[in-house]
Amino acid sequence: MKLFHLLVLALLALTCVTTFIHGEEAAAASTEAVVADTPLDLTAEERATLEKKAESFEFQAEVHRLMDIIINSLYSKREVFLREIISNSADALDKIKYLSLTNQTSLGDNDKLEIRINFDRESKKLVIRDTGVGMTREDLKKNLGIVAKSGTTEFVEAAAKGTDALSLIGQFGVGFYSVYLVADKVTVVSKHHNDTQHVWESSADRTFTIAEDPRGNTLGRGTQVTLHLKDDALDFANEAELKKLIQRYSEFINYPIWLQVTKNVEKEVVDEEKLKEQEAKKAEKAKEEAEKKETDGEKKEDDLEVSEEEVAEEDDSKTPMKKITEQVKEWERVNDVKAIWTRNPRDITDDEYASFYKSLTKDETGPLTKIHFTAEGEITFRAILYVPKKAPQGLYDRFYEKSTSLRLYVRRVLISDEFEDFLPRYLSFIKGVVDSEDLPLNVSRETLAQSRVLKVMAKKITRKVLEMLKKMADAEKKDEEKDEKEEKKEGEEEEKEEEEHGVKKSEQFATFYKEFAKSIKLGVIDDRSNRAKLAKLLRFPTSKSEGKLISLTDYIDRMDSKQKHIYYITGASLDEVKNSPFLERLTRKGLEVVFMVDALDEYLTQSLTEFDGTPLQSITKEGLKLGDEDKLEKIKEEFADFTKWLQGVYGDKVEKVVVSNRIAESPCVLVTGQYGWSANMERIMKAQTFANADEATWLHSKRTMEINPRHPIIKELKAKSAADAEDKSLVDVANLLFDSAVVSSGFHLKDTADFAKRLQRVVSTSLSIDPNAEVEQEPEEEEKKEEEKKEEEKVETTEATDDTPKHDEL
Repeated sequence: MKLFHLLVLALLALTCVTTFIHGEEAAAASTEAVVADTPLDLTAEERATLEKKAESFEFQAEVHRLMDIIINSLYSKREVFLREIISNSADALDKIKYLSLTNQTSLGDNDKLEIRINFDRESKKLVIRDTGVGMTREDLKKNLGIVAKSGTTEFVEAAAKGTDALSLIGQFGVGFYSVYLVADKVTVVSKHHNDTQHVWESSADRTFTIAEDPRGNTLGRGTQVTLHLKDDALDFANEAELKKLIQRYSEFINYPIWLQVTKNVEKEVVDEEKLKEQEAKKAEKAKEEAEKKETDGEKKEDDLEVSEEEVAEEDDSKTPMKKITEQVKEWERVNDVKAIWTRNPRDITDDEYASFYKSLTKDETGPLTKIHFTAEGEITFRAILYVPKKAPQGLYDRFYEKSTSLRLYVRRVLISDEFEDFLPRYLSFIKGVVDSEDLPLNVSRETLAQSRVLKVMAKKITRKVLEMLKKMADAEKKDEEKDEKEEKKEGEEEEKEEEEHGVKKSEQFATFYKEFAKSIKLGVIDDRSNRAKLAKLLRFPTSKSEGKLISLTDYIDRMDSKQKHIYYITGASLDEVKNSPFLERLTRKGLEVVFMVDALDEYLTQSLTEFDGTPLQSITKEGLKLGDEDKLEKIKEEFADFTKWLQGVYGDKVEKVVVSNRIAESPCVLVTGQYGWSANMERIMKAQTFANADEATWLHSKRTMEINPRHPIIKELKAKSAADAEDKSLVDVANLLFDSAVVSSGFHLKDTADFAKRLQRVVSTSLSIDPNAEVEQEPEEEEKKEEEKKEEEKVETTEATDDTPKHDEL
């Protein structure tokens, strides 16, 4: 019975489980069906019904929270508040200047358009005042009371409806609120021609106040912003700090910016102490004279005679003065450098360009050359780009750091001096400014919004830089092609015409390449789109250039019509590659070889596999064909047994041993595979701080030993190995030959101890000395050995004496 009940319970459980599973599957299938049948959008009738019944509401914003976001989250640097306020002042000045063009009475009695900044550290106040258009009561309420309301935008839109358009920097209407980064209260006093002077105040809370100024019209026209600084922002009530920020962000504002500074001035004042002493002396002297007159009586004196006493009296009558140093406050103009990029290039002299470069970069050596252009199209911008004469110290050590090469301005207001999206890293040595009227700025105006426009600008700027470099290279080539007679005829006048910033145009590219060759090579490696242009700027010494750097274009022009490759060799130094055995055969055939001795050249050749359709060929790697390979077939058959024997001697040190036509005077060389590391590349990689040779063994090409069948050493070794292949001395010679090939081919010997022993054995054999002969002992060591021998003999004698009784007992 128990078994029956258990079976029944098991069947019931199985039934429940089956029902549950089928139910889940059915539910899932039903859900899938519903999802599949759900429409993606409303029908036209449904949308019409929805629109009839829909109610419209406005978004609500918590003002206090919104202000907190603007103040604390929008800007990354507190110092930008000054840029924003000065920009607003510049906009106000632009407005009044624009209005004065159509209505001369707009300026009134005050025709000065300027910005003045002063501070008082004790009262924690910073004041920025302008003589701009000013604001009415309604303007204050609308522009400063409505967050993100831009009066500038409205003004531009209104102006654009007329014949002229005005470009101002204000777009978003939030720049003013950056003042709360450093101030807990702000007072704005403004006077507009159409209204009385009003005062606006707020502490960045929900409220602000506006009232008519009880002092009346103190400004005349314009706006004054007073910041009540926070305790942790008193650094901005500092002359040096304000001057630095103005020069950084607002140096090229069109209007003068005056900063109130304190200066020590020397002035002469009456020396009160000496004056009192002088008066006391006079009184005492007068008393003495009075007493003398009473005793001696009056004496008549000649009018023409002047006694020493009278001279002294005359000197004593002068008021004593002293110099003191007094602190006085005066106004100093901070932005005295002009934004020359806004002018026509034809109106700017070389001296002005050089002066602007020095003020921009603080580099007193001056520029090598420059390009000044205006780009028009989807976006309009102006730029001045300079090539320095000297590479900045540590330029390539900081290659991957943020670039500070170009300064980005929008309407002459600095947006960023660390903007690196306009130029690729390899052109980070270029200095200059880029200024646009309509860049897509972020709300904080600290960075650009990512857009297609930026890519267009970057392409144009990069193209212009490459054109500037090409122009220098062309000037050099043009000078080289001049006939000597023409040079003599042209004389000194042409030299003056071709000089720029103190350097002849024909010498500019050589100066540039000496300093920035690595940048061009990095460009060839990284910039695929401009690789062809950059490759034409490369310069190398060759086996025929006698130390002079030539271009690959010149190399191709000098090539024989039968030559199909650009031959090159890499190495650690010029001396090393010049004495390389790989050059022997090519030099004998009159072929030119490019010398690449910069560490970057190894990476360069991996990217630059051909130039103008002509492939590059390393003379240290496999695949080198010099046109007489057919002649080797018969020689290869003759040397087949010898190459096989050498292969057995070397084992896995080499992949194979072959007969070659690559070398002329050396007995053998080691070459690497076409796509593996060369000997020079192995050296570079081993020199890396964190290099691990074991991890990169797959990149180490298998080495091929190529032998010169015409060399006497090879011939003799072939003959002797054929006579006695097991001769150990021949094995040593073969291994020594391999070691010499390792060194001469640019590789490093791994087992130097084994090499030294092998060399010693070969030298011993050549001198008819037994390689295993012992070294002659020093005299002291011989005496010591004799003494040790005598001691041993004594011990043996003693032991023999002690053992005798024991034997007798046995």
